[in-house]
Parts: sequence; C-alpha cells; structure tokens
Amino acid sequence: MPVADLLHLSGAPRAALRGLVARDRVAIETVESPRRPASLEMALEPLETVTPTEDQARVIEAIQGSLEARVFAPFLLHGVTGSGKTEIYLRAIEAVVASGRRALYLVPEIGLTPLLARRMRSRFGEVLALLHSGLTEGERYDEWRRIRDGKADVVLGARSAVFAPIPGLGLIVVDEEHDASFKQEEHPRYNGRDLAILRGKLAKTVVILGSATPSMETFLQARRGRYRLLSLPGRIGRAGLPPVELVDMRREFEEVGRETVLSRRLLAGLEERLRRSEQSLVLLNRRGFSTFVLCRTCGEQIQCRHCSIPMTLHLRRRRLNCHYCDDTRPVPAACPACGSEHLHFGGTGTERLEDVLKTALPGARVERLDRDTARGRGSVERLLTRVERGEVDILLGTQMIAKGHDFPNVTLVGVVAADALLGLPDFRAGERAFQLLSQVAGRSGRGDRAGEVIVQAYYADHHAIRYACDHDYVGFAARELTYRRAMNYPPYAALAVLLVKGRVFERAREEAEGIARTLRGLAGRRIQVLGPAPAPFERLRGDYRVQILVKAPNRKDLQAIVADTLQALDRIKLNVQNLVIDIDPMSTL
Repeated sequence: MPVADLLHLSGAPRAALRGLVARDRVAIETVESPRRPASLEMALEPLETVTPTEDQARVIEAIQGSLEARVFAPFLLHGVTGSGKTEIYLRAIEAVVASGRRALYLVPEIGLTPLLARRMRSRFGEVLALLHSGLTEGERYDEWRRIRDGKADVVLGARSAVFAPIPGLGLIVVDEEHDASFKQEEHPRYNGRDLAILRGKLAKTVVILGSATPSMETFLQARRGRYRLLSLPGRIGRAGLPPVELVDMRREFEEVGRETVLSRRLLAGLEERLRRSEQSLVLLNRRGFSTFVLCRTCGEQIQCRHCSIPMTLHLRRRRLNCHYCDDTRPVPAACPACGSEHLHFGGTGTERLEDVLKTALPGARVERLDRDTARGRGSVERLLTRVERGEVDILLGTQMIAKGHDFPNVTLVGVVAADALLGLPDFRAGERAFQLLSQVAGRSGRGDRAGEVIVQAYYADHHAIRYACDHDYVGFAARELTYRRAMNYPPYAALAVLLVKGRVFERAREEAEGIARTLRGLAGRRIQVLGPAPAPFERLRGDYRVQILVKAPNRKDLQAIVADTLQALDRIKLNVQNLVIDIDPMSTL
C-alpha cells in the first residue's frame, strides 16, 4: 500500500509525509555487510546455533502457522525480561524473508537500536535497512526510495518507520509495545503501535506486540480475545529472575541520622560487584545535578521564564536549564526575588549521583547515560559497546538504560528514587512506575551469574513498587485494571484531552469554558466532561494551558462528539486559536 494512502487512512493528510519526515529527522541508513575479522564475526553470531526452549518453540510454532496462512493475526507476546523475545522476532523475520516477503521491526527509541542493529546485521546482512535520525535530507530521500523499490527485506526503526513504503509486507514487530515513545505528541498525532495494527490489518500480515510489561490497553485486548496471547514465563538459562530487595528510605534516614542518596545496602552491593569484577547499573530518572533551586530567605524557587517548572542545575555547564523548553540561564549568585545570597540547591539528578558514586567508590569506572551525555552522533553506541566489552564498572543513567539492553556481566541493578514517578498527577503514573522498575530490574542476571536488584524508595508501600519487586505483572494488572474501571479511565473508556493554549491565561480559560459548554450541550448521558481546569503543567514554552477531559464508552462515540463540537464551534463563530485535541493520550500532564 502506498505510504500516502496509509497516512490518509490513519487520519493524517497526504501532505503531512514530507513534514513528518523532516521534523522527526527520520532517516534511512543502508546497512551494508561490513568486513569484519573472523573473531568478531564469530562473536556476533553465536545465536545462529541456539536451540529454542520449549516455551520459545511453542510460540514460534503458533506464529509460524499464521505466517503461512498469510492472514492478519495480532499477537501479544508477553515474556519476562531475558526470556528470549528478540530471538522469537528474528526467527519470525527469517521465515517471512524466506517466503519472499518483507518485515518491519519497530523499537520505541533510537537509543535501543545500536546493539540490536549489530545483532541483526550478523543475521540479515545487506538486506537490512535502519530508519533513524542523523542523515541528510538527500540520504533520507534516497534510502526511502530504496525501501520503496523493494531493495531492503528488513526495516528496523523507531515509530515513524511505520510509514515506510515496504512492498510485500508480511510481518510487523512492535518491541516494547507499552512504551510512550511510540506516541507522537506533535501534529499529526498518532501512536506507532496502533498504526502498526492498522497497517497489519490492511496488508493482512502478522503483527507481534512484545513486552515484559504490556500496556493495560493491549493486555485487556488479549484478555478479551482480540489479540492472541503468547507467554514466555521463564528466563533462558539457570539464573532465573533476580531477587529484589526494597530499601525503605524513611527507615534509612532514621537509622543513619541524615539524608543520603545511596543507602548502605546499595553501596555495599556496588562494592561487592567491584571486588568480583562484575558490572552494575544504577537508575535515577532525573537529569542534572540539582533538580531545584530554593531561596532559604523568601522560599521562592527559581522557575523557568517560559514554563511553570523549576529550573535544574547542570553543574558542569554552570547553567540552569528547563527540561521542557530548553531555556538556560547562568547560575545566580543571589535570589532573583529578594536578593538573598542564601540559595539551596536541592534534589539529586544523575550528574550529582555520578559524583557521589565516584567519591564513594574511588577507582570505579563510572559512566553516565542520559540525554546530556547522548547528544553526539554515535555516542550511545560507543558507550554501550564499552559496557558490553567490560570497560565500565557502573553504568548510571535515566530510563535510557532500563530497556532493551543485554549485558551478561551485569549482576546488580540499583534504583534510586523509585517512587519519583508516583507523584505525577496522571492516571498512568502507577503503570509507568511499574513498567520502568520491571524493565530495569530485568537487566540484572542475564548471563550465567545470578543477579540482584536493590530498590530505594520513600513511598515503599505503593502497589506499583510492591508488585514490581515481586516480578508480578498479572497481580499488578489486576489491581490497576480494577482502579481504571472504577474511575472510568482507559482501557475501560475512550479518553480525549482538549487543551487550549494562550499567552494570556484569562483568555485561554474563557475559550476553554466556551468549548466545555458546547461539549456539555451536545453530549448525552454516556459522555463525561471534566473541566476546564489548568493543566498540571500550567505553563509551558510561554503558553498557559487549560484542559478539558472527555470520556466516552468507546472511540467511535468519542470521535463523534469531538467532531460535532468542532462543527458547533464553527457555527457560533467561536474561534479557538490554539486548540490541541489528543485522542488516546499517553499523559494528562
């Protein structure tokens, strides 16, 4: 199917293709089969000889039947971390290519692709193409034509690769299907996972959605029989899932008598791995050195000039930075509000934690992976390759280190501030926290040596943290779905966020009130309208934000009421300059 037609069917205008590719800087890189030393070639290919486990063989057989039938068949592959999901994907791709068709393999973030691409190169050679950022427009155009002309049998890329014009498509794989990165938050808004299902249906192909922590929407679809559920309940190898120890930082504070970033238990675990020449990962999902700057005299925080967000101190750059609009300013010597010199730099980000680790563990080879260190082209791949070679003792980072990586010598994962995500006023907060903890815990003990996970939290009793520590996805899903049903949130309701933005708050609020009145006048009893109210992040990039939540029993009713509202607004001449409509939002922030 031509990509323009697919764009049209997905609700995006045909003219959006050029802008979409240019804005997202989606690029296509031809991966030629490089010349390698024989030793490296052997190191890359030990998986051409792996014998599938019984669970893998059962899953492969089920997928193979649908591939041979050449019908639309959506699968949810729910496999615990380290259970061999990637090998399932690659064998399915091999079967499709052998039958004369082609495959699309989607991953949520380009940071996940370097090591995966190397593994796929050894498997598929020159018929593999990568869709990623960093090439010139001319290179992107040339490679787009290469894929369209059928000169690449396998395409690996991030969400925009779902639009790649692949002829003879026989398989779509969506790895880490739960990941919010599959949702594009700018116009045209779309979810790459959902478009993969649509494209698979139109092309009559097999679609595999894979995850160790499926989204609530996908899991419920599988429970209702709309997707076929396939399970990989155990890890490959003898180690099994690593035990998780939960450290209550409230008790740590009482016993130590002061606030600490690293608990005694986590520090001892890191020291033990250094003695045993094993590797560790430490997750802290906050960038920067200090996460806020507070005046001790007047109590004011230094906030971004364009967003209602505290500025973050980046010590190495000696700048305050907003992580939403990227505005920066010098570190002040005094409070901008009262002139006091008594400033407190509070909170801990990855930059500060890097210094803490290097001070506490002198001689340890500590490296940091976050958006600040991953800016240069090829920087992520170089760092991950060093970890793979054993040249790094402790890899510290944000969620970039939590998923998709397979380092056999990592036997300890530490999580700092595990409860940080739970404070966000969003109905998916618990789900995101559970997924992040489960994913990063799964990086430990993937080789022959047993692994361990140490989780630090102040809100240690939250069900998302408890279930993640028990490796209990089914228990968490049951609890979370009960909450969602009671509160009438997805996946039991269709949700839309109507966001009105404006430079003047009162004007944005008045326009939002007009929209809400129109919605309530048109909506029946089955439609629920909440708001308008200031968005949790009230001001971003200079615009005030007022939002309305609309809940409906299904997407068809939701789309109908939104369409009727837009027509009614046009009739009454209510011109809303900056209205953003997000159906199936990943966040209500």
